[in-house]
Amino acid sequence: MSKNNIWYLAGPFHQYQEDIKALAKEHGLVIVDANSALSRKGEAKDVPEVTIRPELLASVVAVEAGGLNQEDLDRLTAELASIGVIVSSFAALRLERPEGDLGETAGHLFQVLEAVNAGIASLQRERDGEAERANLLQKQLDDLLAQAAKRELETEESREAKEVAELKAKLDAANVTYRANASKESLQKQLAELNQQ
Repeated sequence: MSKNNIWYLAGPFHQYQEDIKALAKEHGLVIVDANSALSRKGEAKDVPEVTIRPELLASVVAVEAGGLNQEDLDRLTAELASIGVIVSSFAALRLERPEGDLGETAGHLFQVLEAVNAGIASLQRERDGEAERANLLQKQLDDLLAQAAKRELETEESREAKEVAELKAKLDAANVTYRANASKESLQKQLAELNQQ
């Protein structure tokens, strides 16, 4: 292989009719994209001829042959500037429509991003509604749990009061005196002592 074996070829490589990898191998060359190369160091002098695929040739020829006039260039430049404003404003979360005629591509891009924004806003409203609903359900659950705990406490207190009343009735029937505010345990002790007699 010679020292100068680099084939600087403009990409994209799929635009060529030929199998450029096979051609490079056949000629002992290494392919480097000419569009991204900073220098032409090691450039081979004898490189294969390649042709652009016919379906891509029309646009390349139009540009190379000066197919765009100044009016077309000005229109494309203005549309590109509009696209820049649209994309920048969308990235900053405040979609803005540039003034004047946007052009077909910029106008379509604005419509798409506007629809995306509307979809995002709808999802945010739905999320906020669900969060509010979840908070309401949590509050209702907390209230129900508090009511259940209160009822359980009231039931326990009611059961305790009923047992105390039954103990007092038994002691009253046996003519045993007790303190009016005696605890359940104290009354049970008195009744146990009475039963042992």
